[in-house]
Amino acid sequence: MKIIVLAGGLSTERDVSLASAAGICRTLLENGHDAFLLDVFMGLENAPENLEDVFTLPGHGLEIAKNISAQEPDLEAVKASRPDQSDCFLGPNVIELCRLADITFLGLHGGEGENGKLQATFDLLGIRYTGPDSLGCAIAMDKGFTRQVFLQSGIDTPKGRSLCKNDADHSLDSLGLALPVVVKPCSGGSSIGVYIVKTGEEYREALEKSFRYEDEVIIEEYICGREFACGIIDGKALPPIEIIPKTGFFDYANKYQAGATEEVCPANIPEETASRMMELTEKAFRALKLSVYSRADFLLDGSGNLYCLEMNTLPGMTAASLLPKEAAAAGIGYGELCELIIQKSLEARYQ
Repeated sequence: MKIIVLAGGLSTERDVSLASAAGICRTLLENGHDAFLLDVFMGLENAPENLEDVFTLPGHGLEIAKNISAQEPDLEAVKASRPDQSDCFLGPNVIELCRLADITFLGLHGGEGENGKLQATFDLLGIRYTGPDSLGCAIAMDKGFTRQVFLQSGIDTPKGRSLCKNDADHSLDSLGLALPVVVKPCSGGSSIGVYIVKTGEEYREALEKSFRYEDEVIIEEYICGREFACGIIDGKALPPIEIIPKTGFFDYANKYQAGATEEVCPANIPEETASRMMELTEKAFRALKLSVYSRADFLLDGSGNLYCLEMNTLPGMTAASLLPKEAAAAGIGYGELCELIIQKSLEARYQ
């Protein structure tokens, strides 16, 4: 198959996306596909006259891949580096190349790549792509809306409220919450802009920082517990994985820096707890109208209560990412996982 692996963009998870997509592209090449790694924002300025030649170019676009920094990317610098200086999210030749491909493998994370807008655009243009459709992505990307869906579906999630930047009262009392709390952007990913705060001063600082990312944030009660993730493919949950950061919580640095976090899969928990987590993952997947694959994040407190935090519609696919490790525990290798995502995406929408 001719496959465009789409990555990058203007999300704070840009670097993670490029690393994920590079691994996907290499694997697809090893599997015999004609794959090309393409940055959705930068596009391909100097494309060959015959665009189909892109699929057999030496290097296959992998030169744009980079290591994941401990710091989030400078998006203003990324915008300034685009040769045509356009503010269009779709770079030169992106649409044309995706239309030539048999399918576009979405290696994007966060922002416009994961909030349903790109999926809806591709639907209108007749471009085939991997992962959930536009509706599921839009619902799951909004943590405030996801909370409401979870509560209505009987899926436990931490007590909390959404808060807009222009709200008159930002006090915890007005939200019915008390310290300690978690402050996080409504539509962010990779734990960027997430703060655990224990004092009033920390709370005010966290709000100020989180509002730099978005105009809406989520304030949740702090749950002291163990961190887990549970992937799902084609409606069936994978074995849960426990995440044990060496310091702090599973933030951006701990997610992507080698050796910063210990991960245990299958998780060392009672079979009953694992089964409940998998059932809740499948329930959340259906409730948010998702398809193909996703990954749920959980907290397990000392009393055995499980809290589903969110669903990631395009979870990371780097060597350090959780979903590939869970798939491996279920006997699904990385190459097989990539093929399965393509197969189930085609079955979900294009057959």
